[in-house]
Amino acid sequence: MEFEEKTVSSELIYKGNITEYWVEEVLLPNGKQASRELVKHAGAAAIMPFTSDGKMVFVKQFRKAIEKTILEIPAGKIDDTDKDPLETGKRELEEETGYQAATFELETSFYSSPGFTNELMHIYRAEGLTKIDQPLLQDEDEFLEILTLTFEEAWEAYEQQIIIDAKTVFALFYWKMKLGKKD
Repeated sequence: MEFEEKTVSSELIYKGNITEYWVEEVLLPNGKQASRELVKHAGAAAIMPFTSDGKMVFVKQFRKAIEKTILEIPAGKIDDTDKDPLETGKRELEEETGYQAATFELETSFYSSPGFTNELMHIYRAEGLTKIDQPLLQDEDEFLEILTLTFEEAWEAYEQQIIIDAKTVFALFYWKMKLGKKD
């Protein structure tokens, strides 16, 4: 059986700065029609920045969608001016933390929630961090605190549901599995 849904019609409902909202009528494999509400997104890059002493750099910020302050790895939307997701990640690392890194390694890419959005998240490991004197400026609407945590401190934040978003949970489990950490 083919599982593809063929688009019959597509209507842009709202175009924002970060996302677009669409309603699409689709033809299902059984011949019936259904409506799909979709959020289209340019994609994003996130960085797992490791310090020379084996800690990871996180940003603490309030997230309106969940009405909660959480810890996250640095990340941001791929802009029209970016050549590739790595360029986005490098920019976001510097803007959000004031660090640059000597090396970057793509660890994975995944769709954040393919049931309703096409956002593709690229996650890089960064090492050889250097704090720079005049980093790129943060976005005007970003209010961040930078924290550098050991694995144990980050794991405790996870258990307290302070680390709760998908990209950062991935980063924590990557740290645990790939780097041989134990909780």
